[in-house]
Amino acid sequence: MKIALIGYGKMGKTIEQIALQRGHSISIIIDENNKEDFDSPIFKDSDVAIEFTAPSSALANYMKCFEANVPVVSGTTGWLDNIDKVKEACEKNGQTFFYASNFSLGVNIFFALNKHLAKIMNQFTDYNVKMEEIHHIHKLDAPSGTAITLAEGIIENVDRKSSWNLEEENSASDVAIHCIREGEVPGIHEVMYESDVDVISIKHDAKSRNGFALGAVVAAEFAHNKKGFLGMNDMLKF
Repeated sequence: MKIALIGYGKMGKTIEQIALQRGHSISIIIDENNKEDFDSPIFKDSDVAIEFTAPSSALANYMKCFEANVPVVSGTTGWLDNIDKVKEACEKNGQTFFYASNFSLGVNIFFALNKHLAKIMNQFTDYNVKMEEIHHIHKLDAPSGTAITLAEGIIENVDRKSSWNLEEENSASDVAIHCIREGEVPGIHEVMYESDVDVISIKHDAKSRNGFALGAVVAAEFAHNKKGFLGMNDMLKF
């Protein structure tokens, strides 16, 4: 496939390496310095675009891709207030968009494990649940999209929890998410159920960005020649 890269930070560079290893070509690279290239024939001829940028620019990037009828795979987080606009473009205008808060296979296994544990813990009301996530100092959003997905999995399955809150519980129905930004940590997420007598926890610790980048390229392969709003559940079918 001819893959357009939107965003060329550390993740974009890792995606480029893995895409080339898997036999794809990079048709064009677009970052904040050459946004006019969204209108170029080379971009419009791309089979798919992989987008990892910033929350503030994500939606505009998606819309530029849709204007060119180029399918989008995105791992940018922090923009979900506008998700209805993206879904509308897919449903009404036949566009293709694949979104994941985290493309790592291990993290998506962790998502499934988190939901299963939440279903078990729903009946044990002596346990309170909270979360911690740690990322590198360059990450712009907090909590991470992965942490929000985990919190939503808990809220769906634990009746005593109805919302998440950054850092502290405002009420007993909140899931508190503690966020730490330090060094170059790729990503650590931990879910903890605590009672007066013990703690049950599950944890995912990413060793590098490679797992995220590989997942994004595999998602691009999956999204090619498909239509609609897609996600990891469509691809992995857990």
